[in-house]
Amino acid sequence: MPARVETRGRSRALQALYAWDVRGTPPDLPRVAAMVWDDLAIQADERAFAHALVQLVAAERIGIDAELSEVTTNWRLDRLGHIERSVLRLAAAELMQGGTPPRVVIQECVRLAERFGSAQSARFVNGVIDALARRMGRLT
Repeated sequence: MPARVETRGRSRALQALYAWDVRGTPPDLPRVAAMVWDDLAIQADERAFAHALVQLVAAERIGIDAELSEVTTNWRLDRLGHIERSVLRLAAAELMQGGTPPRVVIQECVRLAERFGSAQSARFVNGVIDALARRMGRLT
């Protein structure tokens, strides 16, 4: 059974966020995302889902990073790996959107962290996103 559009879209958003982060976070995240998606010939439905998340990260990155800094106890955001930081930004944006149940956001982002990072990355991401969702009042 093929992955859902949202699942594939999250993966595409992560690829764009990762490419942008590796470049040292230049100012134009949407342009970097478009280049990545053009290179990979991403389908329109995946691209639309990913674009909404990427746009939100681009618009709210300072606030997102501040929120993440509050819940990454003992870790400075700039000391995290590119994958972990990108997955956390993706999760924060999707939680801010509010259209996806928080448990789904957590589960999907943990899978991404495990797929593109490691089991240790997945455990770390799980704890941070759970804490972030609670801080945002999305989980009780």
